[in-house]
Amino acid sequence: MTATVTHIGLAVPDLDQAIDWYCKVFGFYVLAGPYDFDERNEQLFSMTQDLQGSEVKKMRNVHLMSNSGVGIELFEFQQPDFNDEKPSPHAGFFHICLIVEDIVESIEKVVVHGGKQRSKIWNINEGKPHYLVYAEDPFGHIIELYTRSTAEVYGNK
Repeated sequence: MTATVTHIGLAVPDLDQAIDWYCKVFGFYVLAGPYDFDERNEQLFSMTQDLQGSEVKKMRNVHLMSNSGVGIELFEFQQPDFNDEKPSPHAGFFHICLIVEDIVESIEKVVVHGGKQRSKIWNINEGKPHYLVYAEDPFGHIIELYTRSTAEVYGNK
């Protein structure tokens, strides 16, 4: 059996701000949504609570899509508010990686729009245009930026 990545799910404190940020900075577009979930408007058993947990009473989500066909699904959990939960920086989900055309321009856009540059820009294969940099969105998610695909960067090493 083989699998293909279709999207990554990220929890954010402000869905509208996150939609704006990912669309402006990386050119994602809204594929579907935003959707609102409110337990008071649902049947006794809901798909949202089955997937997210019965403690989720109210939330919003949206599907954003990149030109490559891989998307990001953003979630704003409103009730209860999970904003104070902090994942361990070295366990579980760590980062997403995006391929960008111009790494310098991309990191500048990240910073201009409220994100951070977390590392210097590294050339990981001397003599080849294989660069990477770690960035952070305004919500604390680490985003690794590549200039080429993972297959090209690490293949035949």
